[in-house]
Amino acid sequence: MKMQEYIEEAESALLHTYNRYPVVFDHGDGVRLYDLDGKEYLDFVAGISVFAFGYNNKEYNDALKAQIDKIIHTSNYYYNVPAIEAAKKLKKATGLDRVFFTNSGAEAIEGAIKTARKYAYLKDGRTDHEIIAMEHSFHGRTMGALSVTGNPKYREAFEPGIGNIKFAKMNDYESVEKLVNDKTCAILFETVQGEGGIYPATEEFITKIRKLCDEKDILLILDEIQCGMGRTGYMFAWQKYGIKPDVCTVAKALGCGVPIGAFVMSEKVGAHSLVAGDHGTTYGGNPLAAAAADKVLSMYESTGILDNVKNVGAYLYEELDKIMKEHDDIIDHRGLGFLQGLEFDHPVGDIINRALSKGLVLINAGTNIIRFVPPLVISKADVDEMIGILKDCL
Repeated sequence: MKMQEYIEEAESALLHTYNRYPVVFDHGDGVRLYDLDGKEYLDFVAGISVFAFGYNNKEYNDALKAQIDKIIHTSNYYYNVPAIEAAKKLKKATGLDRVFFTNSGAEAIEGAIKTARKYAYLKDGRTDHEIIAMEHSFHGRTMGALSVTGNPKYREAFEPGIGNIKFAKMNDYESVEKLVNDKTCAILFETVQGEGGIYPATEEFITKIRKLCDEKDILLILDEIQCGMGRTGYMFAWQKYGIKPDVCTVAKALGCGVPIGAFVMSEKVGAHSLVAGDHGTTYGGNPLAAAAADKVLSMYESTGILDNVKNVGAYLYEELDKIMKEHDDIIDHRGLGFLQGLEFDHPVGDIINRALSKGLVLINAGTNIIRFVPPLVISKADVDEMIGILKDCL
């Protein structure tokens, strides 16, 4: 079938929960995608911050092929080597102690919420504990993750959520402090808000929150599903600030395309929260997904990719700054590393569609922000090419 025929078939078969762009991607290589007609695209989306090492990476592909030929799934009633190896590497990368593998970022958030509530329950036996999350945040679309997502438009049709959730303002410490009481069991936020508009936590905010949590034995849960795994130039964005969360959620680039997530916690939290029977998942950390994470974590260590993010990310920031100064309708530029955004005073859908027609894949964050989340292996030449197409579209 031709590409348009596939699109029409999809529209008649798939549930209409996405407004998809009119393209069917067939394969990828490096930082390039190719549609069914053979057209080439420069990718600055990376599957929404997923494909850290680009497409058709031989080392990654070979690891998955080898695991497929061995065993794909056994369930969590049994140990498997890839999950053990991946957990060991994830512990090293985070500096935390206990790992639970999930199938997605939303599931990692669900597990983190349950961890916080069980931790508090074991302290006082109460079941009315509260979680403080942030306005404009995005944590996923399952019921627990949706309940802590600070954008009412995502929640309103599905209320009531899990309850006992309060929302403070990102980077406004006083707004958090006002909500804290003896029921507060966790403070949860993205170290860099992604879907909500590319807002990094300030150093003052995150260090004050860490101190508050220490003083009151409240769990600090940092969502690094999009901003983690090297995207900001640090393995995890909170490492920039010299603090450590009690629980960290990870996904997206953890599997580089294979669905896997995790929530990782300190030994103290692990020893005083979830026990056998409290939480589980059939597929979480199965041999195939864990083999992907194991290889990805090894490649982060062996390739020096964080240096590329810092160097080329700084160059990307400079070039986007230049564009902002040339266009009055661009009102702000924010971000770190390869998680950056240009905010416009109007919707950006038309710009993204024009870019796609010219062979550049971009994505929005909200209606008026273009989000730049390319594979972590892009070069300055790729940035130059992207900037050239973007200028044409503007």
